[in-house]
Amino acid sequence: MRALRALRRAVPAASRSSSSSSSSSSSSSSSSSSPAVGRPRRRAWEASLSPLERVRRLLPPEEAAAVSRCAAAAAPAPSQGPEEEEEEEGEMDETAATTAAPRGGVAEAVGALPAPFRGGELALAELRKKDRTLKVMCRLASGAVLAGPGGVLPHDDIIGQMPGQVLRTSAGKRLLLRRPSLEEYVLLMPRGPTIAYPKDVSAMLMMMDVHPGDTVLETGSGSGAMSLFLSRAVGPKGRVISYEIRDDHHNLAKKNYRHWRTAWEIGHMDEWPDNVDFILRDISTAAADMKSVTLDAIVLDMLNPQSALPVVHPSLKQGGVCAVYLANITQVIDLLDRIRTCKLPFLCERIVEVTHRNWLVLPAKIKDCKSSQMVETQENIEEPPQKEYEEIHIEDQAVLKESEYSGSLSDDAETYRSVPYIARPSYWQEGHSGETLGKWFLS
Repeated sequence: MRALRALRRAVPAASRSSSSSSSSSSSSSSSSSSPAVGRPRRRAWEASLSPLERVRRLLPPEEAAAVSRCAAAAAPAPSQGPEEEEEEEGEMDETAATTAAPRGGVAEAVGALPAPFRGGELALAELRKKDRTLKVMCRLASGAVLAGPGGVLPHDDIIGQMPGQVLRTSAGKRLLLRRPSLEEYVLLMPRGPTIAYPKDVSAMLMMMDVHPGDTVLETGSGSGAMSLFLSRAVGPKGRVISYEIRDDHHNLAKKNYRHWRTAWEIGHMDEWPDNVDFILRDISTAAADMKSVTLDAIVLDMLNPQSALPVVHPSLKQGGVCAVYLANITQVIDLLDRIRTCKLPFLCERIVEVTHRNWLVLPAKIKDCKSSQMVETQENIEEPPQKEYEEIHIEDQAVLKESEYSGSLSDDAETYRSVPYIARPSYWQEGHSGETLGKWFLS
C-alpha cells in the first residue's frame, strides 16, 4: 500500500510544469475572453499518469516496450476504413509475432490438452462398489472387449472417448475410464520377480537425489519397475544402465518398458525417452565395462549386493550415492559386515524402513435414515485381515482389487443430513522394506 501511495503521489516534474503552464495559459486566455465564466478546478488524479503508464515508467526499456505492445494488442480497435484496416492487420501481425515469442508456455499448455483414447494405448477402468474398488487395465484394440466382474464393455466404445468419462457395461455398471499413471502401470504390469514398490522407489530417488541428465547404474532389472522410474528421473539427456543375470527377467523388463513407451507416445503425442540400456550379464563380471563409465548414482536390487560393490565403486563419482534395496534387516547386517571386512570406501549414511499406511475415511452405516442417533460404527468388530491389493490377470487385462470399506449411506441421507464418519487404518497394509545408502569418498 505504501508503494501504491508513493506511485500515486509520484508525478514527474515535467508533467507538473506542463500542466501548470497549460493551466496558466488557459486561465489567462479565459480571463481575457470571458472573465465571468469560471471553469471547475482539475483534480490531482486527472493530471497524473495512468496506472499502466506509471508501471511502464518503473520497468526497463525492453519490458516497457513489451507492455506497450500487449496493451495495444488488447485495446479495442476503432472503426476504420478498409485501407486503414489492412494496415492495422499488418501491424498487428508484427505485434503478435513479437509478443508470442516469449510466451512459449501458452502454446505448450494448449498442446498439452488431453487427447481422446486411441487404439494401442493403455486404458484404466475403475469399478467402485460398496465394499471395494476394482481397477482393470487393458490395451485398447478395435474389436476387443473389456471383460470384468461388472460386465462387458467393447473397446470400440472406449476409443474416441476423452479420459475421465463414465461408461456403462453390458450389466449396467458404471466404469470410470482414464489413462493409468506410472505407479498404476507398475502395479498392474506382468511380473516375474517381485517388483520394487512405488513407495520404496520414491524414497530411494529422493535419497539418491537423481537429476535430469544423470547416469545411473541399476543391477537387477527384474520386471522393469525401477528402470521405468529411473528413466523418468534422468530425462532424455540422462542414461540408465540396467544389468540382469537371468534371461527371462531381462526379456520381461524390456517388454514392460517397451509397452509403456509405446502407450505413452500414442496417448501423449510425444515420446517417452529411450534412455535405458538393458544388458544381460552378471554385474560381478562387468569390471571392464565399468572402467569407461562415470556414474552419478547406483541402485543395487539383487540377492547378494556384496558381490557387486567391489566392481561398481570405482566408477561411482566422489560423493555419489549407492542405494541398496533389501527385504529384511538381516541382509542389511550382512552387507555392512562385507563393507567393513573388505574395507570398501563406503560410508553407511542411513538405513531406512519405508512404511506406508492406508486409511479408510467413510460415512458410518445408519440403520434409520430418519434418525441420526442410531449409528452402527462397527469399530469393535474384529474381522480377518484382507489383502489391500489383489491382482488378477485375465488375458490382456490386469485387475487390481483395492481394500474394502464398510457401509454407505443412501442418497437422501448423504444429500440432506450431516452424518458421522469413521476413520481407521486399512486391515491390510503394504509390506515394508529396508534400504541402506552409502556415500563413496576417497579415504
